[in-house]
Amino acid sequence: MMRQTTFAKKEEVKADWWHVDGSDLVVGRLATELATILMGKNKPIYTSHVDCGDYVVVTNCEKVKFTGTKWRDKIYRYHTGWIGGLKESTAQEILDSHPDRILRKAVQRMLPKTKLGRQMLTKLKIYEGSEHPHSAQDPKELTVKTAKRR
Repeated sequence: MMRQTTFAKKEEVKADWWHVDGSDLVVGRLATELATILMGKNKPIYTSHVDCGDYVVVTNCEKVKFTGTKWRDKIYRYHTGWIGGLKESTAQEILDSHPDRILRKAVQRMLPKTKLGRQMLTKLKIYEGSEHPHSAQDPKELTVKTAKRR
């Protein structure tokens, strides 16, 4: 009996839409769930070189939380390209100015660092507040498992 491995083709993949309410969810745990869905690893047809992932809409991104003292200790760094151009911001400063960037960076760093990873990241839609413009796609509710503290 011969079995052949089947690979998904981009024409065969059907992307679903999911909705997540980010209120009181830990950033890292939420980001791992989102990265898994964006890559398509939750589907049986997952193929690493094809974008098998679904679209994800996240609302209330300003209400996510970190554990411990990460709001003041976690530092986001980037370089402008100029001499001495290293810029630093704490997580609290980023939350005050652009709340969606905290979750977007966490998910981006869990995706592949290739063209395919950048394409997957475009399927992530993050919004402040509880309203989003994607109600026509009829996104299904996604429940994120949260671990209980001992």
